[in-house]
Amino acid sequence: MTVERDEFGFDAPAPLGHPGRLGLPDGHATGPEIGDALPDFTLPDAAGDVVRLHEDRAGARAGGVLFRSAVW
Repeated sequence: MTVERDEFGFDAPAPLGHPGRLGLPDGHATGPEIGDALPDFTLPDAAGDVVRLHEDRAGARAGGVLFRSAVW
C-alpha cells in the first residue's frame, strides 16, 4: 500500500489531492465553542457499553474528544 504524507505529517493511503484530505473552508463551523452545552447524545464507550451524555453524568461536568477518522 502506498501512503502519502501531507504538510501536517499525516499519512494516508488517499492521494494528497483527494477531497477527503482537504481542510475545511474558512468560516466553516467545526462544532460548539469551549464551554458551550452539547446536545444529548448516546455513543458506545471503549468497552462497547452505551453512554448517554446527560443521563450518565448525573449533572457532573464532562469532557470529551471527538476526532475525524482516517481517510479510507
